[in-house]
Amino acid sequence: LYGKVSVVASYTLGTDAYAAEDTGRTTLEEAYLGVRLPVGEARTLDLSLGPRELKLGTGMLIANGGSSGFERGALKFGPRKAWEMSAIARLSQGPLTGTLFYIDSNETDSNDSGNELAGLDLRHDSTAGGYLGLSYVTVLESRTPYPQAAPGGLGPPTVTPGARDGLNSLNLYAGTDPFEGALAGAVFTADLAYQWNDEIDLEAWAGRVQAGYSFAGLPWSPTLTYSYQTFSGDDPDTAALERFDPLYYEGSPSAWATGSKSSMVFINSNVNAHGLALRLQPTRQDTWTLRYAHIRANELNSPVQFGQATRVDVNGNVVSGVTDAHLADDLFLEYSRIINRNTFLTTGISVSFPGAGIDNVVGGSADPWTGGFVNV
Repeated sequence: LYGKVSVVASYTLGTDAYAAEDTGRTTLEEAYLGVRLPVGEARTLDLSLGPRELKLGTGMLIANGGSSGFERGALKFGPRKAWEMSAIARLSQGPLTGTLFYIDSNETDSNDSGNELAGLDLRHDSTAGGYLGLSYVTVLESRTPYPQAAPGGLGPPTVTPGARDGLNSLNLYAGTDPFEGALAGAVFTADLAYQWNDEIDLEAWAGRVQAGYSFAGLPWSPTLTYSYQTFSGDDPDTAALERFDPLYYEGSPSAWATGSKSSMVFINSNVNAHGLALRLQPTRQDTWTLRYAHIRANELNSPVQFGQATRVDVNGNVVSGVTDAHLADDLFLEYSRIINRNTFLTTGISVSFPGAGIDNVVGGSADPWTGGFVNV
């Protein structure tokens, strides 16, 4: 038998990126009970009920079940991760794990869309560190609306209330075991997702490939990682909806964020990004990481994020989206220090340089967006 209870208290002093100011909340985070018991000689059944965290695969679709920011404060740090309610059953046998789940997202009172989801995850983990898995997620109930590009991209987007209701998602994810010989130090991962909803004629897709290499024999043990991730946008020349819904992805720069500062603006829909990350460890306690992201739109004249980039062009037409695919270039420098076995320090600075797509929207040269943080 096991269980956990935790609380999050957060407050924002001043004004955050979404114009919420001087506000915060204390909320219940995790409060669950569980039981883990043997089923036969080689299988284990794990059952739990209550608010708790749940992450599937690499966090492409299901990871962050709690909302921060707005009236709850702490927008940038996002301390809430747990689902408001969950029922989780895991059956494990050796390297194989099957997870059956029901989850209800922990949303803010000002934007509660009643999202309830369920699904199944099947995963194989090798002893060396590789993995292969498949997740299926269905939305049981939701009032979340979807935007759809106007025909030809001219005119305001159509907004369909409750369009997320009935969405189905498949996510295939894989990572390699450590290689030997000439490829020793190399790691490759891949994710592929497909979504459909027959009720609103939706078909969407997304994917990511990553290749990393650790130069273990060099000073500071440098690790270089390249990634490319892409999420379909709505094609304004079709009657169907192709906009990918990222659901509840893990939005940190080391996971599924599209950029660093730009991740506060662009969700994982109608965008693609090339990313480079260089990690250095001058000592066992100190780590420096430099990240770069080149971010572009997949579909022109189509919503990049809900409500963004809507304007009237020179011919008097209402246009939503961008007319040039280049959205931004991001740089993010992060430093982590292990002070002792119980305390660590993380600090970073980031800057986002707007691309031609953003410059065209504002009618001039948009200023770079900078930021920084310290976390103990």
